[in-house]
Amino acid sequence: MALFRKSTKVQTFDAQDLARDAALADAGDAKLVGEFVSVEFDDEGRIASYLFEAHLPAYKGWRWAVTIAKVDADSDATVCDVVVLPGPDSLLAPDWIPYVNRLAPGDVGVGDIVPSSIDDARLVPGFAALPGDEDLDATQIWELGLGRPRVMSIEGRDQASKRWYAGDRGPESDIAKASPKPCASCGFFLGISGSLRGAFGVCANAISPEDGRVVSVDHGCGAHSEATF
Repeated sequence: MALFRKSTKVQTFDAQDLARDAALADAGDAKLVGEFVSVEFDDEGRIASYLFEAHLPAYKGWRWAVTIAKVDADSDATVCDVVVLPGPDSLLAPDWIPYVNRLAPGDVGVGDIVPSSIDDARLVPGFAALPGDEDLDATQIWELGLGRPRVMSIEGRDQASKRWYAGDRGPESDIAKASPKPCASCGFFLGISGSLRGAFGVCANAISPEDGRVVSVDHGCGAHSEATF
């Protein structure tokens, strides 16, 4: 089989047998090296990359790639490296996703550290807190240096409120639909401060399944303080 390709500087060379021997030596089993696929030369015709089918378990469609170098017409061809590379039909791992985009509720355990990024859209500098969201005036907090470095942004609050409202402690959960009255009228409902106080609070009823959790004002359960038979 002719394996030569014209080069404007150096005549290309045929080292297919050398490349196959190198692949066989690396594989350790002749059954793992298949048919010749192709060869490509660099612009000067000094370096060739030979591809052979790789019959490796769990590597369907991959290929042995053997790099051969030949400095000039008088030198011997030598093997540079032998690797296995994916082909066009190979099974590949999915694209890497940054950890911050892979985290799901419940992933963070004891001792785990999950730092937020400096450009997290859910956070803004403490001096940018919405009026009424902090005990001190926003200007006082900034000048005295007593506030948190960052607080939730409007976008962050919007994401949280939508997530809570659509979740198990919102008005559409089964337990809320079956409740006699909403949380807003329950004596165990503790309102929260800040911009979300009109929509959410915390349940403080020890016998309620929502005890210690954020609930929407129109959520509810059978442990309502004013529930009657």
